[in-house]
Parts: sequence; C-alpha cells; structure tokens
Amino acid sequence: MSKNKYSACVILAGCLWGFMGLFRRYLGAAGMSTAGVIIVRSGICALLFGVGLLIKNPAALKVKLKDIWCFFGTGILSLLLLSYCYFNAMTLMSLSAAAILMYTAPCFVIIISTFVFKEKLTAKKITALLLAFGGCCFVCGLGSSDTHMTTAGILYGLGSGIGYSLYSIFGKLAMNRGYSSNTVNFYTTLFACLGAVIIWGPGEPVRVMFASWQNALLCVAAGLVTCYLPYLFYTYGLSGLEAGKAAIMASVEPVVAMLVGMVFFNESVTLLNGAGVVLVLGSIVVLNTKVHKKTSLQA
Repeated sequence: MSKNKYSACVILAGCLWGFMGLFRRYLGAAGMSTAGVIIVRSGICALLFGVGLLIKNPAALKVKLKDIWCFFGTGILSLLLLSYCYFNAMTLMSLSAAAILMYTAPCFVIIISTFVFKEKLTAKKITALLLAFGGCCFVCGLGSSDTHMTTAGILYGLGSGIGYSLYSIFGKLAMNRGYSSNTVNFYTTLFACLGAVIIWGPGEPVRVMFASWQNALLCVAAGLVTCYLPYLFYTYGLSGLEAGKAAIMASVEPVVAMLVGMVFFNESVTLLNGAGVVLVLGSIVVLNTKVHKKTSLQA
C-alpha cells in the first residue's frame, strides 16, 4: 500500500508534463523562442523551490561540493538537454515523431539502472516497457501520413530521450547521498536556468515575459504546471520506486498531450490513438500488479 503513493505521484507528474505542448504553443505565439521558454520555465521553477526551502527547511539548501556533479547531471545533462533537444525536434519533424523518440527514455533508464543500481531486469518490467512504448507509438500516430523523420530530427529526438532518462539516474544518485527530493529539484532547475542563460542570454525571455500581464501570468503558469509541480511529484515518487519503473509510469504524458490537443486545438483522435491509451494504461497496471506466489501444501 505504501508504494501506491509513489506510483500515484509519478503518474500525476506525467499527466502535468502532458500540458507542455499547450504552453509551448501559447508562449511561441507571444513571441518567445525555444531558449526563452527553457529559461523562463526552469527559472520560475527554481524560484518556487528555492523560496519553499528557505521557508520550510533552509538547511536543505546546503550541499557538499563533492556532490555537485549529481546536480550538474540532473540540471544540465538532463533538464537542459531534454528541453533543448525536444523543442528542436518538434521544429524539424512532426510532433508525433518527436514524442516517440523522446519516449525511448524508459529503455535507457532500465539499461543504465541495471548496472548502476543493480535493478533486476524482470519479465514484468520488460512487458510493461514494450506496452508503454507501443502505446506511445499508437498515441502519437506512428505510421500516419503526418509522421515524417529527418536525420537532424532523429538525433534531437534521441537526445531528448537520453536527457529524459538521465534525470532518473542522477536524481536517484543524489537522493541516495541523503539529499531531499526538493533539494534535488531546486538545484536541477537552477543549473538548467543558469546554463541556458549563459548559452543564450536572458534578454528575450525577460522582454517577452514583462511585455504584458497576460504574458507574465502565462510564464508563471508554464513554470508551475509543466515544471515545478511535475518535478515535485516525480522526484518524490522516484524516492520510493525503482528508476526504471518510474520512467515507464510517466509514459502517460503523450496520452494527456493527445487529450490536450483534442480539447484546445481540435485535433482528431483515431482508433489507433485509443488503442495506444489502453496500452499505456496497461503498462501501469502491469507494473503495479503483485504476483502472488503459490505455496505448496504439505501432506
């Protein structure tokens, strides 16, 4: 029963990440580039986590210098890499193809976790992985005329999948060193924001954000809904689950993204999309179903 709360948090995180495309489109319409969205989204998130820690537990802001590499991993190698590659993949190929490639992440997580955390590669985990990835392909419309691939798009898409997977690895390593989930979240988003500012500069996102109160509200909402809350839930869930299982359960994201497209952008849904939803939900059921061993009766 105790595992259920961790599973629920990971699933909820995946649902919230499913709204990323909604905010990306609205911020793009307001004149903000990919780099600007990364800076605003991670910056607002870092501010929220930082203020929360200052109020509730200032001591949690202290980290050992020898452990900085963990947060460099979650912030630069994961969040920044994921955001940059995923947003660029969406500009070079269809959203469906970009989403499919990003959801190679659970494959990377399971493989790396087998060696780093000695997590067992069970038949149940492999079954759930295949169901989740197959479901993502169906939800994203693999095989439809709208799905097209380019070499650069494939590289960016695989890069986003690798970036996505590295958060589960480095985040788990940081928590194994005694850091709280909120400490990990704060330094993850802070490193991502600072890295993006150093690379692209803060001028454009600041200008667009403060151009109107509507833009400012949209930026805050993007940081809160697609970064602060999902990372809050996912990292907490990761503290009580295997990294591989958590990555698979977060695969509800494309399902929610599909529903967002239906409601906000009048995107059509096919029977294949519906089958994908069933497969993704099926993978979650498989991971959370306990196998009861039969006990032999002695005469």
